[in-house]
Amino acid sequence: MIKWKYCIKYALLGIIAFSIILSQSSLSLAQSTSKEIHLQQAEVLIQRGKKQLHQDKPTEALKSWREAVKLYRQQNNFEGITKSLVYQNFALNKLGLYSQACTTLLEALKLDAWICNPTILESSESINKQIKTLIHQINPTPVNLIGLQSLGEVLRLTEKLSESEAVLEELLLLVQQIPSNNDSDIILSLGNTKQSIYKRARSEYKWIEEPVFRDTIINLIPQKAQESFKTYQLLESKENSSLGIKLQAQLNHLSLLLDFDEWLKDKSKLGDPYTKVDQDIQPLVKLILQNPSAFSQLSDEQSIQARLKLANSLSKIPDKLLHSIAIQYTLSALEIAKNISSKRLQSKSLGTLGKLNPEESQTYFKKALGLAQSINDVDVLYEWQQQLGDLYQKKGKTEAAIQAYGAAIDSITQIRSNLLSSNLDSQFFFYEKVEPVYRNYMRLLAASPSPNLELIRQTYEQLQVVELEDYLKCGKLDLVALNKIQNLNDTPAIIHIIDLNDSIEVIVQSPSGSPHHHSVDSKLVKPHVNTLLEILQDEKLLYTKQNIITSHYQVLYKELIEPLKKYLPDSGTLIFILDKTFQSLPMNLLHDGKDYLVKRYSFSETLGSRVRIPKPLRQDQMKAFIAALSIPSPSLTDSNAPPGAEALPQAKQEAEDVRKLTNSSLILLDKEFTSSHFRQRISEENFPIVHISTHGQFSSKLIRTGFLAYDRQINIREFDSLLRNKTQTSSDIIELLVLSACQTAKGNKRSALGIAGVAVQAGARSTVATLWLVEANSTVELMEEFYKGLRKGLTKAEALRQAQLALMKNPKYAHPYYWAPFLIVGSWL
Repeated sequence: MIKWKYCIKYALLGIIAFSIILSQSSLSLAQSTSKEIHLQQAEVLIQRGKKQLHQDKPTEALKSWREAVKLYRQQNNFEGITKSLVYQNFALNKLGLYSQACTTLLEALKLDAWICNPTILESSESINKQIKTLIHQINPTPVNLIGLQSLGEVLRLTEKLSESEAVLEELLLLVQQIPSNNDSDIILSLGNTKQSIYKRARSEYKWIEEPVFRDTIINLIPQKAQESFKTYQLLESKENSSLGIKLQAQLNHLSLLLDFDEWLKDKSKLGDPYTKVDQDIQPLVKLILQNPSAFSQLSDEQSIQARLKLANSLSKIPDKLLHSIAIQYTLSALEIAKNISSKRLQSKSLGTLGKLNPEESQTYFKKALGLAQSINDVDVLYEWQQQLGDLYQKKGKTEAAIQAYGAAIDSITQIRSNLLSSNLDSQFFFYEKVEPVYRNYMRLLAASPSPNLELIRQTYEQLQVVELEDYLKCGKLDLVALNKIQNLNDTPAIIHIIDLNDSIEVIVQSPSGSPHHHSVDSKLVKPHVNTLLEILQDEKLLYTKQNIITSHYQVLYKELIEPLKKYLPDSGTLIFILDKTFQSLPMNLLHDGKDYLVKRYSFSETLGSRVRIPKPLRQDQMKAFIAALSIPSPSLTDSNAPPGAEALPQAKQEAEDVRKLTNSSLILLDKEFTSSHFRQRISEENFPIVHISTHGQFSSKLIRTGFLAYDRQINIREFDSLLRNKTQTSSDIIELLVLSACQTAKGNKRSALGIAGVAVQAGARSTVATLWLVEANSTVELMEEFYKGLRKGLTKAEALRQAQLALMKNPKYAHPYYWAPFLIVGSWL
């Protein structure tokens, strides 16, 4: 009986075991089938995304590829994850979301996040070496190689040009080690990055007027142009390059040749090596036109872009036949765009036809505008609105021009972050393409019999903010308009001075709030402004007679201020919002024929009527972080140090005086004032006042704006990162930043932009800075008087005025050289 029990037991166990085996096999089969289904679904989504992108639907494509990533992740399919993320980059690029595209590629390639935002604390050489090391460790699968090339391209689109070059050069070495792999695409991309480096250098040469900087960069421009030429020529002669790749290289080569030839026209001192550049243009044009079939080797979208690129290049050559050919290529681009139902590319083609056909341009621009509006393509929209504005202005259709320019500004406002960051040559793009829209709009508004002063003021404010955003390469700035600030005990008068080329527009907003306007012929003002800039930036300023300086400032007062004098209070604070022509001139030197206005008014400057909410400095906030450099240091030879900078022995005394007049202050002096020590100590506790006494320079080139620590320069970007954590809450905001030994870069009318940049990046409510490097002993005295005024409860602007008056009373320091360069940017309270 017992034996049968065991038999039954084992039989049951066997049945159970067999059932388990069957169920496990069934489960395994089900799981396998489910996995295959998910992978099939993911692949369907990949193909759907490709089709959507081809149909010019990047948002839908992005959604499809994001769904595909989810499915691949569920199955731990790493190759599929990488592939989906790389495809997402294509959609993000088309949407102009380049920063997102970059971080997505880093995720796909498992690379460090810092590559998209390289640290400002390391040299380009160090960063590029790290990038190349990381890339060398990547498994060279086909999808990874595509991802790396895309990374090089998106770094170019985000103006990380050195990093882009490093990625593409290392990728090229990687691919060349793989048999039968074609490297033509990568070489083309590398050539485009080298061309972007050339364009940035050329742009900086044009817009940064500093002689020292220009002398350095003038030789870099042809060097980078030649590097790009050689890269394109390599592709043009490469046997295994496709016709399509060769065509793209030829078109980029032609575009660069035309640009470089134009730049060389007034650069005869560069010598013979570049005198024959123009002789390469016609043979290259002939070569391109002999191979029209090459366009068919490209995708439809690439073919359209290539045809439009050729048309734009041909339009720059003074040849009627080539102009006619340009029109034919644009018409063929339009036809292809219609065939693939791409309204965006149709709009671009029609706009190009408008540029090529002056007689019919209005019709073409309107059609281009209509198509862009139908798909809400704002970054194309603003260009045709601007073109129509220019056209209406030439035809004398003022109201139509005002409407077109106003619409263009609305479009720019919507997309300004992407618009500036998506242009490789963004500074050139801003000054050539964006700024004229605002200026033309204001010019037409000001010429009206009853000008809309509030609209002019708002437009001018927007322009200054956009210019600073472009300069800082940052997103929208968090500042408050002055006219939105209420319940102030000290309501200042606000004076806008706007340069519209032919006229200077002055708008005064009295403390009562009502605006008043005056217009003056710029010929009556500009000569005096230019002369003053030469005088004030000259090393011999101290030896220039006061009456010479005063005579020019009297003209400025007579033409700009006196006509609106009755709307100003008899005393108090004047806030100036100055156009770049005037930003390097201290307004406290304005003279009414009897005396300097600083005898009656305190002065402040702001960025386009915008400041951080003004608040007075409380006595419990008189706590300072002080950094001073009084001895010779390695940083004096930094490439971005002000030319001729020497040790400032009096900085030690200045630091000690500030310490005595503030509470619980911390001093970093000389060798203690290293960049790393500065970074460490300033973040340890809250200091409402930051006082820096060391050489510094304000420039319209971001990297040249900063100040010297003992070991090296701390530039504006690094300064931003040092202080960003301190300004996250209102309790930690820097109430007062003092830069007592800095100067604007000589010969650069836009260099005062750097002062506004430092003020904004630091997050300071008020910034005290100097327009030129002044004598050290007088600065010590002025700073002592300034802090004494703050101790007495004076506003920052009034404390500075009293300190300047104290110097003026001292015969030794009565010359404007000593007291005039100090100014307050931001809150005057």
